Amino acid sequence: MAGRHSRTRIFSSPAGIAATAAVGVALAVGGTVGAVQLTSGSAQPGPVTVESAPTIAASSPAASSPSASPSASASPSVTASPSASRSPQAASRNKARTAAPKPSPTAKKKTTPAAKVLESGSCGASFYSDGQLTANGESFNPDELTAAHKTLPFNTKVRVTNPASGKSVVVRINDRGPFIDGRCLDLSRAAFATIASVDVGALTVRYEVLG
Repeated sequence: MAGRHSRTRIFSSPAGIAATAAVGVALAVGGTVGAVQLTSGSAQPGPVTVESAPTIAASSPAASSPSASPSASASPSVTASPSASRSPQAASRNKARTAAPKPSPTAKKKTTPAAKVLESGSCGASFYSDGQLTANGESFNPDELTAAHKTLPFNTKVRVTNPASGKSVVVRINDRGPFIDGRCLDLSRAAFATIASVDVGALTVRYEVLG
């Protein structure tokens, strides 16, 4: 057969066939596209040189093809949940907590009942300041609010009011007197000075015997 010649395949050796299969598997699994050049010198097995160019995943048909096998696509990454962290406590939280004070019951104000007026009237009043024993046996003190009356029981409280000024004073009966017509009360110097000037000496007052 003069016009024919035999064609020699580039991967005629067993080593070349094995290298070709390995490159094919690598391209199918990794989705890489590269230029592979395998050379075989003679019929004798020789070294195989593989050259691959860097590939871009976006340009790979296998990656962009909708019919790609699910096993070939990258599994979705799991986003780690943020770790719970407690913010530093406010300054008020660091303070020791104390029990809330219980509302104390409102104390009732003691109201003093108004004194009952047993007797009232008007008469003349004077004062005295000489030290002596009173009719009930006390030592007379001109600075205390006391008074003398002819008949009222000892320790009776009498409110004496000066009608001209409206000033009043409550005195305690601890002596007898006065023994002058027109007068019914003889006040201590301090009691008289509360409602009028001692320079007056005597004046007409209104009195109220308190029960």
